[in-house]
Amino acid sequence: MVLSTITRFLTSTSSTFSSALIFSHFSKRIIFTIAPKKKSQPLSYKIMASSQAQAPLSQDKKITAPYGSWKSPITADIVSGSSKRLGGTAVDSQGHLFWLESRPSESGRAVLVKEAEKPGDEPIDITPKEFAVRTVAQEYGGGAFRISGDTVIFSNYKDQRLYKQSISSKDSCPVPITPDYGGPVVSYADGIFDSRFYRYITVMEDRRESSINATTTIAAIPLDGGNFQEPKLLVSGNDFYAFPRLDPKGERMAWIEWSHPNMPWDKAELWVGYISENGDVYKRVCVAGCDPKIVESPTEPKWSPTGELFFITDRKNGFWNLHKWVESKNEVLPLYTLNAEFARPLWIFGMNSYEFIKSEVEKNLIACSYRQNGRSYLGILDDIQGSISLLDIPFTDIDNITSWNDYLYVEGASAVHPSSAAKVTLDGHKVNVVDFKIVWSSSPDSLKYESYFSLPELIEFPTEVPGQNAYAYYYPPSNPLYQSSQEEKPPLLLKSHGGPTSETHGILNLSIQYWTSRGWAFVDVNYGGSTGYGREFRERLLGCWGIVDVDDCCSCARFLVENGKADAERLCITGGSAGGYTTLAALAFRDTFKAGASLYGVADLSLLRAETHKFESRYLDNLVGSEKDYFERSPINFVHKFSCPIILFQGLEDKVVPPDQARKIYQALKQKGLPVALVEYEGEQHGFRKAENIKFTLEQQMVFFARLVGSFDVADPITPIKIDNVD
Repeated sequence: MVLSTITRFLTSTSSTFSSALIFSHFSKRIIFTIAPKKKSQPLSYKIMASSQAQAPLSQDKKITAPYGSWKSPITADIVSGSSKRLGGTAVDSQGHLFWLESRPSESGRAVLVKEAEKPGDEPIDITPKEFAVRTVAQEYGGGAFRISGDTVIFSNYKDQRLYKQSISSKDSCPVPITPDYGGPVVSYADGIFDSRFYRYITVMEDRRESSINATTTIAAIPLDGGNFQEPKLLVSGNDFYAFPRLDPKGERMAWIEWSHPNMPWDKAELWVGYISENGDVYKRVCVAGCDPKIVESPTEPKWSPTGELFFITDRKNGFWNLHKWVESKNEVLPLYTLNAEFARPLWIFGMNSYEFIKSEVEKNLIACSYRQNGRSYLGILDDIQGSISLLDIPFTDIDNITSWNDYLYVEGASAVHPSSAAKVTLDGHKVNVVDFKIVWSSSPDSLKYESYFSLPELIEFPTEVPGQNAYAYYYPPSNPLYQSSQEEKPPLLLKSHGGPTSETHGILNLSIQYWTSRGWAFVDVNYGGSTGYGREFRERLLGCWGIVDVDDCCSCARFLVENGKADAERLCITGGSAGGYTTLAALAFRDTFKAGASLYGVADLSLLRAETHKFESRYLDNLVGSEKDYFERSPINFVHKFSCPIILFQGLEDKVVPPDQARKIYQALKQKGLPVALVEYEGEQHGFRKAENIKFTLEQQMVFFARLVGSFDVADPITPIKIDNVD
């Protein structure tokens, strides 16, 4: 029999949106749907609509066809082409905006781009074609570039060296500033310019001695060129470092550090070091995280223009809130206490959840965002009054914030906006928005499909633990041309997010709309252990990974079935990475789902612990528990309990979840006689970046589920791969 493994070589509207509370007719619980409302301010927001937009038909004119068989213009090509990722924004000394975008059409290459010089012009690529801006520090990277004046320092993906480049000249050639170690064995991230000593201070990950147990430090690299010197170590000795940040005079440096077995969201420390005349750190003070009586995970330290240290931590109320350090007393004061998250878990370097904005009065005004009850809010915090003025913008999900004079650049999204960057212009008092303009979009043509969009509904559902609820975004089938028969319930695809210490968001994701516009219901679950709901909710997963997440996903699916929103005989589950583990565990240890798709998922917890990279090498200590738990929660050890079809997708260069995981589960299920297929991609790591692979993965999931559990024919001309024990 031929091995069933494939190796692949290789916007006219003007509106604002708000969340309206609605009582669902199928539940007594409150949900919200992101819905349009009339403008309350003279915001300018324009994207040209396409003539391809389809007006909804009346019910009697719609085509009646089985769920899952509907035709949709949101093709896999459209989805893969819209999968550009934003890797951060910055402004230069003239206020010009720069952003880092990864391009699936260029095999995921990340390019630094400058905004157009004038309206009507095209943005300008700053990164030469032979370079790509990406660091692999901690595998997940982030913080790959920094701009100061007319200079950018960036990490080059191929050799992982740091390069300096002028951004004022279009044809400027990058020049390396770190030594050549003969290969990409030393990575840098989250750097800052030090004008006092004309150097670049950065987190450095050194894998020369060991690729699995790298040495992480904070180091300084001279910017004067000439001979390449070994970076000067400023801070070392702990397992991990992040956020080195200098005060305005370059005399003090703050940073975050943590040690095994903690992850940075479990317990971390904030330190301040004093810089000597020769550039060394000669004295250190622990600001937060060192008191054994306080469990906290400080993050994102930042100095104000006047030299005060601000940061975010989750002490006392268990939510990441803004705080300030009083240096004279070594005392930490809360700025604004709210049961909401002002930060995200530190999976990547370079996050920027708040910014100081220019003010004419003697106080700090801080542009910040927080997340509460499934959506984000943007506001201006007055640190003297201890109050927040909320800003009315269309985004319901916000990531990073960059500021310049009277405006902000905000990375965000909503139910009808894909991942985007917007220029938000403030009034003179910095409390109102006078203009809102999208300046970058992961999918600028997405609005042409707006009539097909399924709007997410935030649902709260009961879990296996009495009195505890979890959350999810439910997307009903939606297509302006089609309807089903009244008797039919839709097939459901449930997605379990990765992490697992992460969160899914109710935003426009064309890969979800791909399913719903074809007649599938889709639900994206924030199971116990997810972020966005405080430490107590986050810690539900401690010692219980493979139990709580699996139970919550099954509970969510049953909840939707009981309320008439899904067909119990056509429940499917998918997930990537940790979500792939939840998928496999749900299929092995529960009987809720009828088929599943695992994308670079974990099958063997012990193997993951032994082979994964340093950042997550002790992650499972707190999530799993004893050796018995490792064995009993690994799907690979219980192949006899699998009873339904599974398709697996795996990158062959994945260092987080090595390919052996997928191969072991594939071989075991094949030998058992279950329908199974394995797709492997050359050149892909943890997560797929190439457009052709994103497309192929989506299409093959669709046709796999349709053939084996769907009871319908897919409208798209997709050639299915061979399924072992079926074909």
